[in-house]
Amino acid sequence: MATNSINGESNDDHESVTIPLLTSERSNVNSTSQVAIVGANVCPIESLDYEIAENDLFKQDWRSGGKIQIFQYVFMKWLLCFLIGLIVSLIGFFNNLAVENIAGLKFVVTSNMMLAKRFGMAFLVFSVSNLTLTLFASIITAFIAPAAAGSGIPEVKAYLNGVDAPGIFSLRTLIVKIIGSISAVSSSLFVGKAGPMVHTGACVAALLGQGGSKRFRLTWRWLHFFRNDRDRRDLVTCGSAAGIAAGFRAPVGGVLFALEEMASWWRSVLLWRSFFTTAVVAIVLRALIDFCLSGKCGLFGKGGLIMFDVYSASVTYHLIDVPPALALGVIGGILGSLYNFLLDKVLRIYNLINEKGIAYKIFLACAISVSTSCLLFGLPWLASCQPCPSDASESCPTIGRSGNFKKFQCPPGHYNDLASLIFNTNDDAVRNLFSKNTNSEFQYSSILIFFVTCFFLSIFSCGIVAPAGLFVPVIVTGASYGRFVGMLVGSHSSLNHGLYAVLGAASFLGGSMRMTVSLCVIILELTNNLLLLPLIMLVLLISKTVADAFNGNIFDLIMKAKGFPYLESHAEPYMRQLTVGDVVTGPLQVFQGIEKVGNIVHVLRTTRHNGFPVVDEPPLSEPPVLYGLILRAHLIELLKKKAFMSAPVPTSIDALKLFSAGDSAERGSGNGDKIEELRFTEEEMEMFLDLHPFTNASPYTVVETMSLAKALILFREVGLRHLLVMSRISGRSPVVGILTRHDFMPEHILGLHPLLIRSRWKRLRIRVPRVFKFF
Repeated sequence: MATNSINGESNDDHESVTIPLLTSERSNVNSTSQVAIVGANVCPIESLDYEIAENDLFKQDWRSGGKIQIFQYVFMKWLLCFLIGLIVSLIGFFNNLAVENIAGLKFVVTSNMMLAKRFGMAFLVFSVSNLTLTLFASIITAFIAPAAAGSGIPEVKAYLNGVDAPGIFSLRTLIVKIIGSISAVSSSLFVGKAGPMVHTGACVAALLGQGGSKRFRLTWRWLHFFRNDRDRRDLVTCGSAAGIAAGFRAPVGGVLFALEEMASWWRSVLLWRSFFTTAVVAIVLRALIDFCLSGKCGLFGKGGLIMFDVYSASVTYHLIDVPPALALGVIGGILGSLYNFLLDKVLRIYNLINEKGIAYKIFLACAISVSTSCLLFGLPWLASCQPCPSDASESCPTIGRSGNFKKFQCPPGHYNDLASLIFNTNDDAVRNLFSKNTNSEFQYSSILIFFVTCFFLSIFSCGIVAPAGLFVPVIVTGASYGRFVGMLVGSHSSLNHGLYAVLGAASFLGGSMRMTVSLCVIILELTNNLLLLPLIMLVLLISKTVADAFNGNIFDLIMKAKGFPYLESHAEPYMRQLTVGDVVTGPLQVFQGIEKVGNIVHVLRTTRHNGFPVVDEPPLSEPPVLYGLILRAHLIELLKKKAFMSAPVPTSIDALKLFSAGDSAERGSGNGDKIEELRFTEEEMEMFLDLHPFTNASPYTVVETMSLAKALILFREVGLRHLLVMSRISGRSPVVGILTRHDFMPEHILGLHPLLIRSRWKRLRIRVPRVFKFF
C-alpha cells in the first residue's frame, strides 16, 4: 500500500503548470459537511455510482449472457414498470378514499353541531380531531421513520442526482409516508398529498428494484435482476412520474414532471417506460373511480383532487384579456419568490427547534395544528352572511359534506362565503374557486382573508415532522389571488372568475416551483380544457422569469437547506478559473495490484473512502502504472470470501469459481456489509489478495490541468462517484487524487480559495441590476 499526499505539490519550479491559481489564499482544510437533514433527522450521506464497474467478473458475466438472459432482463424492466404503476395507483386511490372519508366525516359531524347551534362543542370536536390526527402523524414519523417527514421530493431529486441518503426508500418509510400523509391531510393542515405521492412512488420502485426489503425479510429472488444503481435510478424515475400521475390523475404531466424537475439523466427508453407506467396509473384510477360512482366508497367522489374535472366548458377570450394574464404572471413571480424566501427561513428556524429533541418536534406540530384549527373555525365569523342566489346550480345553503354555499352560522336562506373556502378541505376549496357561473359568490374581503391565511399557514405547516406536500397549498393560494384579480377586472374581461383562479394557480406554481412544461400539462389535465393552453403558457413563462430574478425554486432551496450535495447542470463561472488539481485534497490511499490483507483491513477500518486506485508497481510493472479503481464494497466481499494467497504472485484461479457477478453487484440502499463485522487471524492478516480481477480497469480519468468546469460536466453527465486525477509529470505516482461529488460543492471550493468569494460577489453586484433593469 502506498500513501500519496497531494498537498504542497506546487513547491517545485518544474511543476509550474500545476500551481494553483490562488495559492496565497488556499486552505487545506476541507470545510464542508457530509451530513444532511433527511426527512426530520440529520444523517450521514453517501454518493451513488451510476458507472458500471467493468471488472473481470462483469466482463465474463456479460459474455456468458445469451439471448434468453437479455430478453429476461428487458422483460423484467417492463414488468416492474407495470407493477410500479399498478401499486402506486392503488396507493393513490386508497389515500384519496381515506382522506375524503376521514375529513368528510369530521366536517359532517361539525356541521351538524353548527346547525344545532352548539358552536362551542363544534369547535371542540373540530380542534380535538385535528390535533389527534396531527399528533398521530407526527408520532409515527418521529419514532418510526423520520425520513418520511416533508414532501420527499427534495430527497428523491437528490437521489436521482446521485446522493444516497439512508432510509429514504425503506419499507417502513413507505408505510409511514402513506399513513402519515392521510392523517396530516385529514387534519385540516395546509399540506398536500401530491408531494408525498412522489416519494411513495419512488419508494415502491426502489423496493421492487432491489428485490424487496432485506431488513424485514420480504425479498423476492425473481426481482434480483437489477444489480447496479443505474437500473434502480431508472425505476425510481418511473416511480416519481407515477406518483404525480396518481396524485393529480395527470399521466402526461407526471412524465414531464419527472423529465423537467426530478431526473438528472434522461434517455429515450426511459421516456417510453415512464409513459407506460403512468398510463397504467391512469387506467387503474379510471376503473376505480367508475366503481366508486356507484356509491360504494362512502364520501369519496363528492370531492377530492383525484376527480378534479373542475372546468370543462368552452372558453373564449380576446386580446383585452391578455394584460390581466400578464399581470397575474408578474404577481405570481413576485409572490412565489417571496413564498420561497419565507419558507426557507421558517425551515431553518424549525431545524433549530427540531435539534432539541423529538418532544420539541411533536410539540411544534401540535402547536401548528391548534393554531390552524382556531383560524379555520374563527375566521368565518368575520365574514357577513350572504343571501343565497336565486339561480344557484346547487342547493343553498349547503348541508353536509361539500359545496359552494356553506351555511356555518348563517340564518336559513343565507351562506358564509369565507366558510365555503376555509372551513373545507383544500380540494373542495380549489373546486369552489375554480367553479364557473359563480362570479357573485365571494366578497373581496373573504378572498383576501383566505389568500393571506393560505399563504402563511402553508409556510408554517410545511416543516413539521409529518408527511406534507406543497403542490395543493400552492394551488389553493394561487387560485385565491387569481380569483381576486378576476373580481377586480370584472366585466372588462370575457373570462369568468373561475378561469382567473386557474391562471392564478398557474402563476403561483410557476413562481414557486419554476417549472413550465410539466406544470402547464398538469393544469390542463386537471381542468380538462385545452383552450386555456396559450394563456397558461404565457402566465407560467412570465412568473418563472420574474421569480428567477430573486431566488431559486422551492425544491432546490429545501435541498440546500437540508445540506444535500446536489450537482447543478451548469458550472459556476469561477470554476473556469480553477483546475482539478486546485481542489483535490489528500492524503490519497493507493493499493498495489497484489496487496497485503492487513494493509487493506487497516485502510478500510481507518477511512470512509469508497474507491481506491489500484497501481501496479515493480516487479509487476516498470514504471508504476494505474491499473484501475476498486470499490470498498468489492474489497469487503473479497475479504468476506477470504480468497487469500500465501505469496504476492498473480493468482491463477478463475474468479468465477469463487465469485459470481452478483457478489460484486450493488446491494441497494443500506444493505451493504461492514468491515467491522469481519474477523481475521494474525496469519490471515499476513496473506495477500490479488485485486486485478475485481478492479474496474477502465475508470474515468482526467489530467490535473483540466478545467474544473469541464470536469464537473463530465462528472454529472456520466453519473460518476469517483473521477481519478492523473499526473502529467513522470517520475511520481500516476494518480494525483480522486474527485468526488464533495469536491465540486461551492462551499468546499470557496473554502479552499477564499479570494473567489470576493470576485463572485463582485460579479453578482454587476449582474443583478441588469436583471432588474430588464423588468
